[in-house]
Amino acid sequence: MEKILVVAPHSDDEVLGCGGYIKKLVNAGKEVFVLIMTNAHIGDPDKYPEERVRKVREEAFAAHQYLGIKETFFMDFPAPRLDTFPSYKISMAMSELLRDKKFDTVFIPHHGDIHRDHKAVFNAALVACRPVNNCSVKRVYAYETLSETEWGAPYQSEAFIPNVFVELTGEEFNAKCNAMNFFKSQVREFPSSRSIEAIEALAKYRGASVSCARAEAFMLIRDIR
Repeated sequence: MEKILVVAPHSDDEVLGCGGYIKKLVNAGKEVFVLIMTNAHIGDPDKYPEERVRKVREEAFAAHQYLGIKETFFMDFPAPRLDTFPSYKISMAMSELLRDKKFDTVFIPHHGDIHRDHKAVFNAALVACRPVNNCSVKRVYAYETLSETEWGAPYQSEAFIPNVFVELTGEEFNAKCNAMNFFKSQVREFPSSRSIEAIEALAKYRGASVSCARAEAFMLIRDIR
């Protein structure tokens, strides 16, 4: 991995899903970029006023600077109704960015998440990352997002079944929590799954699965060597 793109349906999904791994990659000298797919104001301006959207994007940019993200891209697809938007337009926008920046590794949300925006981004990303026409992407991973992944339908086809685990050092995990704390508008009090305590509980559970203190878990979609 040398040039990595983390695709997030909404601001903060990228930190919840792989904030610790992002820090690990940045510490190793890798170039990590983040793509935020939606603009909630465009989807529902009454529920998501422009000022609120601006605030969340400012929080995201601050969190990304803290983690060492090289560049953040914001697209303006309508949230929370990507499932009603033409999927080919989403995949075309992703494809253009992939061609321009030549990413070799892409992280995407899990297809079984309860939020339909996550499913739409997953499906569009698979199209954009197809290994055709000299596509630069060699690795695709799906990450889990607290408050979305664990609430998906209890069917095997929708389950998040990780097969890649990344051990996090104390410094890397603390960086994830600190980055999440930039999202003042999104962090909640425990027992909300969007609390720092829940993030730590999941990290410890994933770590215990592979005999380490803390970890983040992913599903490998494709790895071309």
